Amino acid sequence: MPPLPAIAPLTCFKAYDIRGRLGDELNVDIAYRIGRAYAQIFAPKRVAVGRDVRLSSEALAQAVMQGLQDAGVDVLDLGITGSEEVYFAVFHHHLEGGIEITGSHNPIDYNGLKIVKQHAVPVSLNSGLLEIKQLAESGRFIPSNPQGSTRPLNVLADYIDHLMSYVDIKSLKPLKLVANAGHGAAGHVIDALDDYFKLHHIPITFIKLFNEPDGTFPQGIPNPLLPDNRMATQKAVITHQADLGIAWDGDFDRCFFFDETGQFIEGYYIVGLLGAALLQNEPQAKIVYDARLTWNTQAMVEAAGGEAMISQSGHSFIKQKMRETGAIYGGEMSAHHYFKQFAYCDSGMIPWLLVCQLLSTRQQRLSALVNKQIKQFPCSGELNFKIEHGELLIKSLEQHYATQSHQAQISYLDGLSIEYPNWRFNIRLSNTEPLVRLNIEARGNDSAALLHTKINELTQLIQEFNP
Repeated sequence: MPPLPAIAPLTCFKAYDIRGRLGDELNVDIAYRIGRAYAQIFAPKRVAVGRDVRLSSEALAQAVMQGLQDAGVDVLDLGITGSEEVYFAVFHHHLEGGIEITGSHNPIDYNGLKIVKQHAVPVSLNSGLLEIKQLAESGRFIPSNPQGSTRPLNVLADYIDHLMSYVDIKSLKPLKLVANAGHGAAGHVIDALDDYFKLHHIPITFIKLFNEPDGTFPQGIPNPLLPDNRMATQKAVITHQADLGIAWDGDFDRCFFFDETGQFIEGYYIVGLLGAALLQNEPQAKIVYDARLTWNTQAMVEAAGGEAMISQSGHSFIKQKMRETGAIYGGEMSAHHYFKQFAYCDSGMIPWLLVCQLLSTRQQRLSALVNKQIKQFPCSGELNFKIEHGELLIKSLEQHYATQSHQAQISYLDGLSIEYPNWRFNIRLSNTEPLVRLNIEARGNDSAALLHTKINELTQLIQEFNP
């Protein structure tokens, strides 16, 4: 096969993965080139390929698989899966790589690819993604003989067994869970876990919402970070008097929690909760957290006897930090949770299983497990602002706040963090959009009032910024 013609520079390559608007930024030709380039650069023998339920994912997956085959790679087709099922297939079956076709929580006219290599290590811009981009653009592919093959691979049963290894099933008490798959890829896993619970007489029952996959997303893109998308889960928790509500994004690598009253729980507080819980079995272990919101996680991990280790946000940075330090768990306030036993990968299923075990063993409601921390360390949640000159804005905020007090501590680990004794904020540029992302937290007496004041103060400064 002769080299393909060169194409214009690709805009779908981001810091950690590939995401783009369908048609001009991402299409079957580009997907094919990415498959060929990945194979040529990493020379894998076997690669697992999965896809979410978006209507465009099937064609993109077929193109990627064809690109891999044309480079001599044997493809294991997982069908409709979440990202973590691809990760699991790679480390469980000792494959050399994996690719998930997913748009995750992005608009319906977008799609993307998440790529890992051997041991489910992520491929990001500084670890091969840039080389894939450049080769895909050039089209200078080396012919391969023989052609690779494709065969289906079903990892669901082994994956379910692995998930259940994180909890002591004998400790699980009767619980009623609202499970909102949002018509995304999580439904088949919920069904499989439901069957497992019944087979093993585990007293957990599901109220399933939007469990059937539907790439038209009649309820909207599954993104529980959007307040409007939380209402169905909240209502169902209250109506069914459930113990817990859980909702997932499109490829279910993130899960979001609602307590027994239907209250949405920021992912930040789950990080501290899980970190402290896991330290009960492995005291003095290391826990990794991201720089956007920090105080609650530091306090809970240190109180449990662990070592809290800060990292730049983003899955490739968290995973790298965990591998370097041997941390047992890592968490981001954006609801990504990473586990050493899961090849340092993020999972949207393991966290809620662990929370169910906590509810059972401590015989407490979720609200009782987190409300003290929410009151002690209130946070803003992530606030997004559309700003064309984000770097200049961040510099302006640094000058404004750093000169106000000698007590200000400044960090550039991830964007800009400025910390005072009783409040702090982090502001950073989005990797994918012309946005700045702001997180604020407070502590001490009148922390809720102080947080409210600082949210208004920073919001006004951002909105009035004029470079």
